[in-house]
Amino acid sequence: MANETSLHFPAPSKGSVDLLVIAGEHSGDLNAARVISQLLQRSPSLNVAAIGGPALKQAGAELLCDVTGSSVIGYIEVLKRYQSFFKPLFNETLKWIETYKPKTVLFVDYGGFNIRMANALRKKGLSRKGWGKIKTLYYVSPQIWASRANRRFLIAQSIDSLGVIFPFEKACYDDTDLSVTFVGHPFTASDYRPPVSYDPKGPVLILPGSRKPAVARLFPVLLSAYKASQASSAVVLYPSEVIGEQMKEIANNLGVSNVTFKPFSEKAYDGPQAASAVLMSSGTISVHCALAGIPGAIAFKIDPLTYLLGKLLVRVKHIGLANLLLKETMYPEYIQAVATKEALADELNACLTSDSRINATLSRAKMLREALAQPIGSSAVEWLSGHMNA
Repeated sequence: MANETSLHFPAPSKGSVDLLVIAGEHSGDLNAARVISQLLQRSPSLNVAAIGGPALKQAGAELLCDVTGSSVIGYIEVLKRYQSFFKPLFNETLKWIETYKPKTVLFVDYGGFNIRMANALRKKGLSRKGWGKIKTLYYVSPQIWASRANRRFLIAQSIDSLGVIFPFEKACYDDTDLSVTFVGHPFTASDYRPPVSYDPKGPVLILPGSRKPAVARLFPVLLSAYKASQASSAVVLYPSEVIGEQMKEIANNLGVSNVTFKPFSEKAYDGPQAASAVLMSSGTISVHCALAGIPGAIAFKIDPLTYLLGKLLVRVKHIGLANLLLKETMYPEYIQAVATKEALADELNACLTSDSRINATLSRAKMLREALAQPIGSSAVEWLSGHMNA
């Protein structure tokens, strides 16, 4: 993880940079890594640098800074970290781009940082939208359909092309002149390796997310629910050693010992983790579980002030991506005060014993796979390669 007191990125080891990838979260790191791996298979001579995480490094990018362990959620957490980390990261990234002038910058999700960076490149005359030479592409749209929809105009003003992973997102930009392509969800790609699978005889999965503040609030409730349920064993997947140690400490403090902790990364992959049910956060991991057809429930706990502010801005009926896409409840959602160990324990028990619940989840998983499938000829790597060569 990057040092929060001082940041300095190295010069590119191979001279000129064809592509700089900026992916500031674990999910963005993984999604970008799949595309970069395919891109380098097609064009192995490309020089790719990244501000991201270990998955991008393994994919073949030169990692300038690992920022995936520093991701946070919510307005309050961002404000707390702004001066110590986000401001230095922003300034060093902008300085590096000004100095080494990559031919293309690929922004991956991470909206608060990436939209601002794209805007800065335009204002400084570095990007094509600012009459400069650097192409600016965006893969995995910020969730403008959930909150702060006006961000679409700033994205359109600063980005050359956008590749979206949900089919409904294309229409969100219809009132702009931005080139938007639905490239399919990365979890439906032919090279996708599912981290989880459904097995009625498997353990329960507990997935509290990848950010430290969220894990601190949510994991104790999920563990307590598991402890109060009929389940006899559980597996916890963690995205990094820092988060893993945090989770183990929480489990130890609660006296929960019959839990197995496993790393969740491309490097550690040894096949999908089988599971009979799941308690999870609302993030990217919920899509993995939904596509696998694992019955379960979503829980969500954040800073109370952030939640109150969010209620003023968020416009969607669901927080779970599968629920949003299907426009129905695949996973019941327990938010803030209603996310209790009793309610979540009841959900686990239903997932383990109810045939109708299990069959309904499997049916919706099939519908979800069809909705997210990659269009023929419009995969993410084809979209990226096409715009880099344009």
